[in-house]
Amino acid sequence: MSGPLEGLKVLDIATIVAAPFAATLLADYGADVLKIEMPGQGDGVRAFPPFKDGKPLWWKSVNRNKKLATLDLRKPEGVDLFKRMLPHFDVLIENFRPGTLDRWGLSKEVLWQIQPRLVILRATAFGQDGPYRDRPGFARIFEAMGGLTYITGEADGQPMHPGYPIGDAIGGLFGAVGVLTALWKRARDPNAPGEEIDLALTEAVFRLLDVLPIEFDQLGDVRGRIGNGNAYSAPAAVYRTKDDRWVTLAGSTNALFAANCRAIGRPDLVEDPRFSNNARRVGHSAALNAIFSQWCACHTLDEVLAAFTAEEGTLAPIYAIDQIAADPQAKAREMITRVPDRDFGSVAMANIVPRFSVDRTQLSGSAGDVGEDNHEIYQRWLGLSDHEIERLTQLKVI
Repeated sequence: MSGPLEGLKVLDIATIVAAPFAATLLADYGADVLKIEMPGQGDGVRAFPPFKDGKPLWWKSVNRNKKLATLDLRKPEGVDLFKRMLPHFDVLIENFRPGTLDRWGLSKEVLWQIQPRLVILRATAFGQDGPYRDRPGFARIFEAMGGLTYITGEADGQPMHPGYPIGDAIGGLFGAVGVLTALWKRARDPNAPGEEIDLALTEAVFRLLDVLPIEFDQLGDVRGRIGNGNAYSAPAAVYRTKDDRWVTLAGSTNALFAANCRAIGRPDLVEDPRFSNNARRVGHSAALNAIFSQWCACHTLDEVLAAFTAEEGTLAPIYAIDQIAADPQAKAREMITRVPDRDFGSVAMANIVPRFSVDRTQLSGSAGDVGEDNHEIYQRWLGLSDHEIERLTQLKVI
């Protein structure tokens, strides 16, 4: 691996998406990540669609750039092997229910006795304490109880989840940030003790909805759904073009409003007192959106984009994945890259974000088969013989 985190050793014993995604982000930036799965069955994401030729495609992406081994931490021999493995690592990422590792004889005190500087990321639905600490959780729960689902959807419609488990991705981002924050102290002080990070994935979703608490506290407002409208600027909505494509518009300053008006051939709107500043435009957003919507409906997508580009307006096409793949900016920046894959030769994936100009990063490959690196880990790292590896495999310890 290469990248700014080259040399960082991360042990990922988490499952499904959120916490493993935190480990994958660290791997993207150059960390050496070993993912541990249950023998035989592996991580539950291996059972998630979509599939090609029986191979789980999401698995290949969400756990890319990792070595893969198996180990059953519920068995005493598995715990012993885990303890022998731990000194090789700087970070441990787990998402079991609170107290699970303690019951297996792997409390944080035991972990820190083995590796005193270990950073432990614990990702759960609601955190390590509180009345909901033992509840299970998935992305829809984080989104629902974190406030995101309630404010998403049409004003007169039902609350809506996005068509992707964004709550997991948000949690993974906060997990990676938390680990890097903890590591900074240890970089400054070689004698700093280990750290335990309590990541509540519901709280991670809520944290992104920055204005909701102060809005409720100071104004008593409960933010509701406004569909594709915008509470902060106008015109701002989603419009259909003549050829049944979609565009979105935003822009809160007077200069941007003027540019958008010129794009649709209505510079006169700038002189209308209803639209003299952003606050007034928001108050008359329905009228503005009707004007822009009607204009877009009379023009094709190419015509709309050309007009707004010429006037430097703030409109964008709403892309499906095929449009992203064909976009010249996405191509120039290699937003989608190809990585080696043992089943299909190579596969397309989202590239690493952000870019580093000095410590350049790269993707080594997609996630592979259950336990494919067992011999390297247990023989080279821990010195087990072929016979011992075979014995532990038969016992389903590894």
